[in-house]
Amino acid sequence: MSFLMSLLRRRSVLITLVAVLALSGWLLVRDTGAEDASIIAPVKRGDFRVTVTTSGELSAEESVNVTAPANAQQIQVYQLTIQSIVPEGTEVQAGDVVAQLDRSQVAAKLSEVTLALQKATAVYEQAMLDSTLTLSQAREDIIGLELALEERRLAEEQAVYEAPTVRRQAEIDLERADRQLNQAREAYKTRVEQAEAKMREVGADMERERNRLAIVQQVMEGFTVRAPAPGMVIYVKEWNGRKKTVGSRVSPWDPAVATLPDLTKMESITYVNEIDIRKIAEGQPVTISLDSDPDKRLEGTVTAVANVGEQRPNTDAKVFEIQIKVEGSDTTLRPGMTTGNAIETQVHEDVLFVPIEALGSENGIPFVYHRDGGRVRKREVVTGAMNENEVVIVRGLEENDAVLLAPPPNGAEMTLERLPDSPVPESGAEPVVRADTSDRSGLPPQDTVPLDTIELDTTAPGR
Repeated sequence: MSFLMSLLRRRSVLITLVAVLALSGWLLVRDTGAEDASIIAPVKRGDFRVTVTTSGELSAEESVNVTAPANAQQIQVYQLTIQSIVPEGTEVQAGDVVAQLDRSQVAAKLSEVTLALQKATAVYEQAMLDSTLTLSQAREDIIGLELALEERRLAEEQAVYEAPTVRRQAEIDLERADRQLNQAREAYKTRVEQAEAKMREVGADMERERNRLAIVQQVMEGFTVRAPAPGMVIYVKEWNGRKKTVGSRVSPWDPAVATLPDLTKMESITYVNEIDIRKIAEGQPVTISLDSDPDKRLEGTVTAVANVGEQRPNTDAKVFEIQIKVEGSDTTLRPGMTTGNAIETQVHEDVLFVPIEALGSENGIPFVYHRDGGRVRKREVVTGAMNENEVVIVRGLEENDAVLLAPPPNGAEMTLERLPDSPVPESGAEPVVRADTSDRSGLPPQDTVPLDTIELDTTAPGR
């Protein structure tokens, strides 16, 4: 009896153990299926767009510069400092004060030129007095000689009745007096010409100093920088990318203090790396987003592509400047706003594509994990163009097929199913994937990409 009871207890424990194991297996299968469902993606058909996404900054296509006085170099002042400037974004009218420049350098020039003008004026006045006195004395001498000549003429007339020698002496005296008067008159003319020349010389010196003073005063007036037209004040940037503000320098070679942009015509200035620049061309459409308003979308067009690369501050890579015109007018746009620019470089119509995470590579052969009912197959595919998130499938899959975005647990041990007439040789030595023009995707051969340019993990279908 005891033996029978023991046997029944063992049987009960065994049944319980089997039930627990069955329940655990069912839960494991259920959880695994849920996990598999979360990493499966369908093969889609539609238009496939290749975009280059960059970050840019809004700028006005047209603007009026507010500049420092251009004539400062005439007084040998080549560096000016901004002493004060209105806040950026201030609305101004023509003639309103925008900035004040430091006058300390010009103040010394003003004192120097003022003193030089005073000296030149004193020299001019002294020369005028000297000329007046000299010519006045010369005129008095001429009057005296005229009187002396008249006396000698009377004496010569009275000597008619005198002895011949006396008459001869009177004639000689009269002739001498006449010659002295003529010489005095000629000398007076010369002195007048000398006085005029002297006055012209000192007058020119005085006028030169007066002009220098006028230039200094005009330059100093320009140190109060006024708006040439109505608009919104936007700070300009220096060579290092920092905005000019209080303490910044301006010069005749870079005289802009601020700018008044035309807000009805805006563009986004962005920079593309040398890898992507070959994809960019004028006329390509662009979708523009704003960091300040993520929900807003603007349309744009590439209007200019730089031919020469440059190295931006704090970067090592060479980049190329791209100008993107913002279509239409938006009163909320402001220069300096950060933009996201999605430049559409290619459009392939009616093609198949999958998430790029589904693509793997084994010995240079691209493949996907294709879920076929309850099975998972490791299948070779022929790829085409790709963007940041997806890749075109030229051959190997059908629309609505399911692919795994992560390898199954036994993915590394699975056998790769090759395509009939695969473009990749068995050796797998750096092949080039070529599109089949008769394939249902309709993708032309030039839209395929070399397999060695797809940087993928060779052990799992992730990037």
